[in-house]
Amino acid sequence: MKKKTINLKKASFIQAINISALWCKEWSEELLSEEVLADRIAELITTKNGLRGFFAYALSDKDCYLLDNLPASIVFMLTQGGEKVVEIIVKNLLMSSAQIIVHRREKNLEYKLSSENISERCKGILRVLDTKLVTRTINQIIKDLDDMGNSFDNSTKYDEKQKEFIKQQIFDISQ
Repeated sequence: MKKKTINLKKASFIQAINISALWCKEWSEELLSEEVLADRIAELITTKNGLRGFFAYALSDKDCYLLDNLPASIVFMLTQGGEKVVEIIVKNLLMSSAQIIVHRREKNLEYKLSSENISERCKGILRVLDTKLVTRTINQIIKDLDDMGNSFDNSTKYDEKQKEFIKQQIFDISQ
């Protein structure tokens, strides 16, 4: 039987999520070193699907602790990712922060806790990335916040409570 391998440059979004899940599991079981994991992630996030898939998994899976205590090799790799990494983390911070407010209103504690976990992970990553790049990206987001929203096409804008909470979360990065 021939072993199938996935070309990381051609991986779909779903494949990138599954690959990320496998690697994080292997890392947590100490079957994969931090350095090897960092190299693999660096290759995966060179594509849009890889970047989105890795962060969709690593930020949202409560059992993936990689982003909670960032190893130095992962910090270095994320820093090397530059603007695209900062941008996706900031966007995830905005979305998860806005969702915290939604889940509070709906009294959905489980989803609220999940969104809070994503938000905390985002802030933790942003604290260790290139300060100038993070600051520039965040300043642009704050400037554009009134035109942003909860939907992919921004047709549902953030309400005032969400915008205030997003700003609090952003300012919390410097704490």
